[in-house]
Amino acid sequence: MRKSILLMLSLTVLFSVKVFSQTPDTTSLWTKGMKASFAFNQVSLTNWAAGGENSIGGNSFVNLFVNLKKGKSTWDNSLDLAYGLVKLGDANVRKSDDKIDFSSKYGHSVIHKNLFLSAGLSFRTQFTEGYNYPNDSVMISNFMAPGYLLLGLGMDYKPFPYLSISFLPIAGRLTFVNDQTLSDAGAYGVDPGKHVRPEFGAVFKTVFEKDLAENVNLKSKLEMFSNYLDKPQNIDINWEALLMLKVTKYISTFIGVQTIYDDDIKIVDKEGKKAPRTQFKQTFGVGLTYSVKNVSATVKK
Repeated sequence: MRKSILLMLSLTVLFSVKVFSQTPDTTSLWTKGMKASFAFNQVSLTNWAAGGENSIGGNSFVNLFVNLKKGKSTWDNSLDLAYGLVKLGDANVRKSDDKIDFSSKYGHSVIHKNLFLSAGLSFRTQFTEGYNYPNDSVMISNFMAPGYLLLGLGMDYKPFPYLSISFLPIAGRLTFVNDQTLSDAGAYGVDPGKHVRPEFGAVFKTVFEKDLAENVNLKSKLEMFSNYLDKPQNIDINWEALLMLKVTKYISTFIGVQTIYDDDIKIVDKEGKKAPRTQFKQTFGVGLTYSVKNVSATVKK
């Protein structure tokens, strides 16, 4: 786990230095930027009559984007990283957040200036092991277990600079489970003992990011996948949103939510019944935040 945390911090520093080192170029066709935040929380109790438990934790995230617009072509790239830890009382340190999410999309306008023939690629996984807390002896996830790689072809509609709507009717998705224990258990839809599950289907994806008001930014991403070859009516859904409210130049409040439904992921409830279930995650924090954006000029080359 320590190696993975150091890896994330190294990536954060690397990309931060890369972006911050840019000097504005009024002839560049690239738009680059980043948002980074770290929130820390701590509770310490001594002889506290009302009861309670000591706790310490922190959450961090980095959002990076590099986009190109040249003539009728566009190329959009984004990388989202998140990691969080929490320690309650005498319990061991637990993971509270963990995400690696990369997407890349190329489009070429042929019919209308806002309608593009598009090819999209996305990759998702996490940094470290996840456990079925409070039982920290049962691992339920790991790096590349699962991991998702998706490649699709279709159309992308951009009616506004802050909104992208994609439909990719030709798409392939690979689900990786590289941990042998999870693979043997047939976790995340792979056949027991296998490490990869291929699927062929269609993808619908929307990305919205806009300043709703001064110092208030909302980013929302919805991705839906239907497997043509196996129960196409059971659509996998991954929706996440992040609302940031800037208090000062370096202090912000953020609220994040994520909802996942995947028919191939079986979750055991308190009664021991195993079935697909809606997954929900909510994060909230107040902490140090920094953002930068290097906007290109509308110069055509």
